[in-house]
Order: sequence, then structure tokens, then C-alpha cells
Amino acid sequence: MSFMVLIQQSGARPSTEGERRVAAERMERMRRYGADLQTRGLLLASDSLRSDEEGVRIQVREGKRSFSDGPFTESKEIVGGFFLIDVHTRDEALAIANECPAVEWSIVEVRQSGPCFDE
Repeated sequence: MSFMVLIQQSGARPSTEGERRVAAERMERMRRYGADLQTRGLLLASDSLRSDEEGVRIQVREGKRSFSDGPFTESKEIVGGFFLIDVHTRDEALAIANECPAVEWSIVEVRQSGPCFDE
């Protein structure tokens, strides 16, 4: 079964040298976590996502298409990255997500891939 491990974090960028150093240390811990998942044969894909400042939202309402450039002021948190893993059970996915260093400074959300609703 495939599960997406989403890293939800504050959209604020590090502004001081100390904050940038902490961010770099965290990124290194996340790289090691991803490498470990790869070595264990569990990782299908992973990546970081750029700031929502570079994002675009698209929607169609009443037949009218609109595009909204970021940043998205209503967003308190952004998805900063993801790990797509292949495991046998939900409990295994939760255990792997619990190992993610980001649980110490972000919200880590686990969701199984599949249809968005059952008929």
C-alpha cells in the first residue's frame, strides 16, 4: 500500500543567520531520513516543495476560470515536502512517519493513496 507522508510547516522563511543554520541542520536530518527509507526499500518518491510565493491556485466557479498567484495569505501552514512510501499496513506507515525528524518542528500527516471516496 502507498502512503503519503506530508510535512506541513509554517510558511515563514528563516530570516536570521541562526534560523538559517537551524533550517540547514533540519534539512540534513530530513535528507538522512529519506536516504534511510531508500536503503530500506520503502521510498517510492520524495521531494521538497518551494514556497507558496511561487505557487498558483486554479479554480473554475460558475464557468469562470481564475488563477491566483501566491503567496496565499489565508495559508497558515504550507506543505513543505513529502515522502511517498510503500508499506504493508497503516500501522507500519504511522511508525515510519513517527521516525521522521520533522515531527519535532512541523506537523506530519499520513494519508493512504487511493480513491478520494468509496461508492
